[in-house]
Amino acid sequence: MTSQMEQQLSAPDRVRQALAAAGVVTRIEEFPSSTRTAQEAAATVGTSVGQIVKSLLFLAGGSPVIALVSGVNQLDTQRLAAISGAEICKANADTVRQATGYSIGGVPPLGFPAPIPTFIDRDLLQYDVVWAAAGTPRHVFPIAPQELVRITAATVADFKAPTLPSPGEAG
Repeated sequence: MTSQMEQQLSAPDRVRQALAAAGVVTRIEEFPSSTRTAQEAAATVGTSVGQIVKSLLFLAGGSPVIALVSGVNQLDTQRLAAISGAEICKANADTVRQATGYSIGGVPPLGFPAPIPTFIDRDLLQYDVVWAAAGTPRHVFPIAPQELVRITAATVADFKAPTLPSPGEAG
């Protein structure tokens, strides 16, 4: 249940409040250009695409789940289904907004109206710092991946889609 005061906060302020409640000291940065896609975010922030956290909402057996995916990876919904134990469907924009309180392109990994089971891409753990959306397509924040696991109570998982071998590579 969201209080009237929380409803009046901007999306980045709601994320800032959720981070503070989780004991995280970080900065939310606003950029003049979009960070909606992983490529845009990496270029804007000045980091690698792999360090960008894509917060993707799916429905697992009809209930929302969040997958935090490295910007270089595609999520394999069959792997997510096996990990979550339920059939996976991609959520539409209205469902994303209703479940998270944020619009696609700015969905943060936390700060939702109700807890959402969260899974995090193991590939994000190789970095010292990753960057996640902070409520809008222009706001992001840096965080250590292990801290992201802690504050989201995420299950670390391997759910990236397999990549095809390059021409000339043995398969």
